[in-house]
Amino acid sequence: MGVRRVLAGVAATVLVAGLAACGGGGGTPEKTTGGAQELTGRGPITWAIGKDSTGTYQDIIAAWNAKHPDEKVSLAEQPSDADATRNQLVQNAEIESTEYDVLGLDVTWATEFAAKRYVVELPKSQFDASPYLPSTVKTGSYRGRLYAAPLFTGAGFLYHRTDLLKRAGITDPPKTWAEMRSACAKVLKLPAAKGVSCYTGQHKQYEGLTVNFSEAVYGAGGEVVGSDGKPRLDTPEAKEGLNFLVDGFESTMIPKVALTYDEEIGRAAYQKGKFLFQRNWPYLWEPLNDKEQSVVAGKFDVAPLPGKDGPGTSMLGGTDLAISSFSEHKRSALDFITYLTSTEVQKTFATKGALPPTRTALYTDDDLKQKLPYLEQLKVAVDHAQPRPQVINYAGVSAAISDAAYAAEDGSKTPDQALGDLQQELTKLTKNQP
Repeated sequence: MGVRRVLAGVAATVLVAGLAACGGGGGTPEKTTGGAQELTGRGPITWAIGKDSTGTYQDIIAAWNAKHPDEKVSLAEQPSDADATRNQLVQNAEIESTEYDVLGLDVTWATEFAAKRYVVELPKSQFDASPYLPSTVKTGSYRGRLYAAPLFTGAGFLYHRTDLLKRAGITDPPKTWAEMRSACAKVLKLPAAKGVSCYTGQHKQYEGLTVNFSEAVYGAGGEVVGSDGKPRLDTPEAKEGLNFLVDGFESTMIPKVALTYDEEIGRAAYQKGKFLFQRNWPYLWEPLNDKEQSVVAGKFDVAPLPGKDGPGTSMLGGTDLAISSFSEHKRSALDFITYLTSTEVQKTFATKGALPPTRTALYTDDDLKQKLPYLEQLKVAVDHAQPRPQVINYAGVSAAISDAAYAAEDGSKTPDQALGDLQQELTKLTKNQP
């Protein structure tokens, strides 16, 4: 979901510029604009979000509080486990608790929280979504309306060993699956590639496999769940996507050990020089370049994921911000969201915490490009990325997808069996999808 690096705190003075636009003042009588209720109510608020692994949140809050003594923010850090955080937020919403005002949502939760009216719509008259990358805005939308503002984003990269590719006479990273297989065939013949395997992603039976499977299906020109909320696993494209993974294991392009890989196990293996290619998130850039712990430091680069006939499609990662339907200070909550997603604060998150911004303009910022050399490639990946299935019961859908994909990868089921069973299971799980 985000970067897992513990970094230095943020100097509060860096953030002062981001506060001016967030204003103060009293509430006004509620009125509606374009069907959305204008948000009112000011006072102290609480921001509930998963554990801060970057060390940035408290200083950012302190800068806000210094300018808003009557609307101070308290941080309610949730568990580091995403499922535990979701459960806590859902429980609070079910009892209509006023404890939390601003909710930090994984990008897969917005549909559920909006459909169940746990969060309120962000009125267009009060929150302008146009400065943000369109794909990131889509993650917080439900039925064409915005319920969560994009805070951080992320997209999968193809990490590739530039040193080994160069030795094999290959100058560009692969854009297709066939090009990747061809590159592996050439590189793995080299003496310098002894002990190196071709490719890995996240193939353990968990959310990461849901992402990798979905990317393979999209990379073949298909989709997992359509815009109508119904599954699309009974298509030739879905079969081609799953076959890319299954054939990878059968041909040893992907070694069997990868069935145990999540992001961190894969990172450790790549740092030790065990793979030519790896699909993973942007946060790997820093640890892979750490010469004290990585044998591939300075010997790799990133590119968009390959697909069947051309560049592939990543599933979006990241965090969105929403306002609890039960908050008594919704206008203060909205202003705080506006502050957190402002240019200045997003730049601080990116420079101090390596958290990819959602504001389009920051991808051409010279300071950020120097701090995050992969920023240009990341924008390409995010621009072409897709949200994960936007369904109310995402947890159930994700578990069904990872179960089916794993059964096909380890040979327990044929691809046809796995996809047939998955189509039936997702049909049940999305039966009441509005």
